Amino acid sequence: MSTREPTSGPSDDTEPGYAAAIAELEQILEELEGEDPDVDVLASRVERAANLIEICRRRITNAGIQVERVVSALQSDTET
Repeated sequence: MSTREPTSGPSDDTEPGYAAAIAELEQILEELEGEDPDVDVLASRVERAANLIEICRRRITNAGIQVERVVSALQSDTET
Protein backbone atom coordinates (compact mmCIF):
# COMPACT_ATOMS: atom_id res chain seq x y z
CA MET A 1 0.00 0.00 0.00
CA SER A 2 1.39 3.37 -0.99
CA THR A 3 0.74 6.66 0.76
CA ARG A 4 1.47 10.00 -0.79
CA GLU A 5 3.73 12.33 1.15
CA PRO A 6 3.72 16.10 0.79
CA THR A 7 6.34 17.35 -1.61
CA SER A 8 7.81 19.79 0.88
CA GLY A 9 7.30 21.17 4.34
CA PRO A 10 5.70 19.60 7.37
CA SER A 11 3.04 16.94 7.10
CA ASP A 12 -0.60 17.92 6.92
CA ASP A 13 -1.02 16.68 10.51
CA THR A 14 1.29 19.37 11.93
CA GLU A 15 0.02 22.47 10.17
CA PRO A 16 -3.41 24.06 9.89
CA GLY A 17 -5.57 23.64 6.84
CA TYR A 18 -6.11 26.54 4.47
CA ALA A 19 -9.29 27.81 6.12
CA ALA A 20 -7.79 27.62 9.62
CA ALA A 21 -4.64 29.41 8.45
CA ILE A 22 -6.71 32.20 6.88
CA ALA A 23 -8.77 32.54 10.06
CA GLU A 24 -5.62 32.78 12.17
CA LEU A 25 -4.15 35.34 9.76
CA GLU A 26 -7.30 37.45 10.09
CA GLN A 27 -7.04 37.25 13.88
CA ILE A 28 -3.39 38.34 13.79
CA LEU A 29 -4.28 41.21 11.47
CA GLU A 30 -6.99 42.39 13.87
CA GLU A 31 -4.48 42.29 16.74
CA LEU A 32 -1.91 44.27 14.77
CA GLU A 33 -4.45 46.83 13.57
CA GLY A 34 -5.73 47.41 17.10
CA GLU A 35 -5.13 50.69 18.89
CA ASP A 36 -2.39 49.34 21.14
CA PRO A 37 -0.66 46.31 19.63
CA ASP A 38 1.55 44.54 22.16
CA VAL A 39 5.08 45.46 21.09
CA ASP A 40 6.49 42.56 23.11
CA VAL A 41 4.77 40.01 20.87
CA LEU A 42 4.75 41.99 17.63
CA ALA A 43 7.73 40.24 16.03
CA SER A 44 6.48 36.76 16.90
CA ARG A 45 2.99 37.52 15.53
CA VAL A 46 4.44 38.87 12.28
CA GLU A 47 6.65 35.78 12.00
CA ARG A 48 3.64 33.52 12.59
CA ALA A 49 1.71 35.43 9.92
CA ALA A 50 4.56 34.89 7.45
CA ASN A 51 4.52 31.16 8.22
CA LEU A 52 0.76 31.00 7.72
CA ILE A 53 1.06 32.81 4.38
CA GLU A 54 3.63 30.23 3.25
CA ILE A 55 1.29 27.40 4.32
CA CYS A 56 -1.55 28.97 2.30
CA ARG A 57 0.66 29.42 -0.76
CA ARG A 58 1.83 25.82 -0.54
CA ARG A 59 -1.72 24.52 -0.22
CA ILE A 60 -2.89 26.60 -3.21
CA THR A 61 0.05 25.35 -5.28
CA ASN A 62 -0.61 21.73 -4.29
CA ALA A 63 -4.32 22.08 -5.07
CA GLY A 64 -3.46 23.49 -8.49
CA ILE A 65 -1.14 20.57 -9.20
CA GLN A 66 -3.82 18.08 -8.17
CA VAL A 67 -6.41 19.78 -10.38
CA GLU A 68 -4.00 19.72 -13.33
CA ARG A 69 -3.41 15.99 -12.79
CA VAL A 70 -7.13 15.26 -12.71
CA VAL A 71 -7.80 17.33 -15.82
CA SER A 72 -4.88 15.69 -17.60
CA ALA A 73 -6.14 12.23 -16.66
CA LEU A 74 -9.63 13.10 -17.89
CA GLN A 75 -8.24 14.38 -21.17
CA SER A 76 -6.17 11.20 -21.58
CA ASP A 77 -9.26 9.08 -20.95
CA THR A 78 -11.25 10.88 -23.63
CA GLU A 79 -8.43 10.64 -26.18
CA THR A 80 -8.15 6.85 -25.93
